[in-house]
Amino acid sequence: MVWVPLRSTRTDRRAPLRAPATRYTTMSLEWLMDWSWSLDGLRDFIATGIQSFRDCDATALAAVACLLVLFVWYCYHVGREQPRAYATVNALMQSAEANGVQNGYVYCHSPECVRCTHHDGLNQKLYHNLQEYAKRYSWSGMGRIHKGIREQGRYLNSRPSIQKPEVFFLPDLPTMPYFSRDAQKHDVELLERNFQTILCEFETLYKAFSNCSLPQGWKMNSTPSGEWFTFYLVNQGMCVPRNCRRCPRTYRLLGSLRTCIGNNVFGNACISVLSPGTVIAEHYGPTNIRIRCHLGLKTPSNCELVVGGEPQCWAEGRCLLFDDSFLHTAFHEGPPEEGPRVVFMVDLWHPNVAAAERQALDFIFAPGR
Repeated sequence: MVWVPLRSTRTDRRAPLRAPATRYTTMSLEWLMDWSWSLDGLRDFIATGIQSFRDCDATALAAVACLLVLFVWYCYHVGREQPRAYATVNALMQSAEANGVQNGYVYCHSPECVRCTHHDGLNQKLYHNLQEYAKRYSWSGMGRIHKGIREQGRYLNSRPSIQKPEVFFLPDLPTMPYFSRDAQKHDVELLERNFQTILCEFETLYKAFSNCSLPQGWKMNSTPSGEWFTFYLVNQGMCVPRNCRRCPRTYRLLGSLRTCIGNNVFGNACISVLSPGTVIAEHYGPTNIRIRCHLGLKTPSNCELVVGGEPQCWAEGRCLLFDDSFLHTAFHEGPPEEGPRVVFMVDLWHPNVAAAERQALDFIFAPGR
């Protein structure tokens, strides 16, 4: 039965109200009939498929099963794919001379040093850390880090001799030996405003040198000539509590810096002292994700920093920013009566490392990870 709507008239106003109910009833009946037909067709289709499967040749079935197993194995393999085993930091350092000098730099061989320690399977470890970070948070924005870890060995081996970070190279970052003050303007200006504060705390510390050759908290670094001392507040991402208590205002200042690298093995903050006649051998820093900031505290004459073959001089109360993954050296050839060259050194993020990348790199390179 098919309902044909009647054209309503002005005198009959009830017909339009009854029409929709009748139409919906008819449509429901038609839908049920179609559904019954669909079930019959589906039953016939399944029966035909089962019969075809029974009639199929055993060899063809085995081939289909093998293809299915191979497909599942391929999906599993892609999901757990690891980076190719490129040369690790350990392999790069095996060519060092017997006296422990590589690229003109004397390595300390400290088990805590991220640059000087021999790391086996570093690339696999970094990739594992990246996967763990992505599972906890997100893969979003991790393309450059993922690319850098997968191709790390090639990057470290094929870099030009002027720039060769020894641990981790992040690709596609703008490279230059020196950076302008505007690269990290806020932190530069904050450090320079607190120049006198840092200088006063250094002078209090330095008085201890009159009583002994190497006061507590200071470290002596290897140099071809002269003496190079450092007093760390943060050493490879870890606070040195005893030293921080002796420089409380300087340590609090670090917490006000927006781009200071913290909780990351590439982050350091220290007072660096070069005595007259000291030459630091040419060497490379461990990574290009940071820029190193030197705030001049005491700058005698004939003191220079050379980065990528370009010399620069420090100035008291002024910051000097440079990329220490470039081959660099420093020397103090001034007269003894002018005293030591002193800078406050702090590591800041490279301005082109995005916020998401900073968070991931802090996770991947967390101290002790």
